[in-house]
Amino acid sequence: MRVEQIYTKCLAEAAYYIESNGEAVVIDPLRETAPYLERSKQGNAKIKYVLETHFHADFVSGHLDLAKKTGAQIVFGPTATAAFDFKSARDGEFLTFGNAKIKVLHTPGHTMESTCFLLIDEQGNETALFTGDTLFIGDVGRPDLALKSNLSKEDLAGLLFDSLRTKIVPLDDRITIYPAHGAGSACGKNMSKETFDTLGNQKLTNYALRQDISKDAFIKELLEGMLPAPQYFPKNALMNKSANNKPFDTILADGVRPLNLKEFQVVVDSGALILDVRHQNDFCKGFIPNAWFIGIDGGFAPWVGNLVSDINQKIVLVCPEGRADEVVKRLARVGYDNTVGFLQGGFSTWKEAGLTVDTIAQESAEDFEKAFVDGIDVLDVRKPGEYSAEHVEDVNHIPLDYVFNHLDKVDSNKTYHVHCAGGYRSVIFISILKAKGFTNLIDVVGGYGAIKRTNVPKTDFVCSSQIKER
Repeated sequence: MRVEQIYTKCLAEAAYYIESNGEAVVIDPLRETAPYLERSKQGNAKIKYVLETHFHADFVSGHLDLAKKTGAQIVFGPTATAAFDFKSARDGEFLTFGNAKIKVLHTPGHTMESTCFLLIDEQGNETALFTGDTLFIGDVGRPDLALKSNLSKEDLAGLLFDSLRTKIVPLDDRITIYPAHGAGSACGKNMSKETFDTLGNQKLTNYALRQDISKDAFIKELLEGMLPAPQYFPKNALMNKSANNKPFDTILADGVRPLNLKEFQVVVDSGALILDVRHQNDFCKGFIPNAWFIGIDGGFAPWVGNLVSDINQKIVLVCPEGRADEVVKRLARVGYDNTVGFLQGGFSTWKEAGLTVDTIAQESAEDFEKAFVDGIDVLDVRKPGEYSAEHVEDVNHIPLDYVFNHLDKVDSNKTYHVHCAGGYRSVIFISILKAKGFTNLIDVVGGYGAIKRTNVPKTDFVCSSQIKER
């Protein structure tokens, strides 16, 4: 039997390919089908089932495309409803493939249909549990993504507590836990950087599985400090229930289309958002006016989902040579299906045509320190947990996640020195504000990591579980 975790770092997402004697199962696939089709071809295996642990909110799944290409049956747990045909598996039901089988364990709490899949190998041994967002390494899934009129997040958290105690804790400690996400995902608060572990070790280290924790204490600890879910989460969840999403191959063909300068300008004039995905330092040196920076080499797709409110927004790209395919693919993973092309030749094409170029002023941490002595306005755009742990004294705090809720706090007549943790998010923040008409913004190169090495006065450090930058 072959079990492979296919981990995608930019989404902190894990899909799984399991193969036994010529048949295979795929669990929680991303939208592009090629990785799973290639593996089944290598093993000369037929994909029999596409198993979904729940309706995902942080990415658009590839279950429909994969089922159409392979004839595999899509399987969800009990209570799931969708606009396409699928098998609604019963709690305790067995699904066979090759010489192995999977036992369905309904574990409501993260969502009502949330289900774990227990793998039983050819010898009849229970070897692995694919937990989706029910159980992470070091954490559990947030219970606020599937609220119904008669269920509060507290109710769902209580159901999750019961699911963990009745369905997972009784299993053998030697079983390997394979979750759907790792550190960096907004589906939980404090996930480990590890992407799998034994159940026995999780019982020792994961607060949610402690023997001495009461249901009330579990609910309180789970909900404490939980930030609002990104705005694209409910939109992706709806897409995962729909039968009408664009095929991934169509999205790729439409999006990876080179545009000459005239074609590019026509698309921009039609309302397309210019998304510049180069490195932040290259962007600061020169960019097309009104373009947003979200770099492909950072937490690209989740930040697009956080900040581009219209999931149907037309997008046109400025990107490094040869990377348009990658950018369109990563946009489609979070449901942004309307990329209409990329500027052929990249930013150089625009600049060499003699068209207007915008820039972002930058300063070193040392220059920031000198300016700070004379009194300046500083904007810290890190997450609340990062800011609470430690920050420059007497600064303004506007997390990038919530920039549009706090534009009224930015005075267009003032000059702001903007920093994040390392220099990626601050440039996103500044590019958005510049597109909104703000001009007096300076990026601190290296962010708080560089500022920390200066003598700028800072608050005392307080340990925080939230200090993870995507």
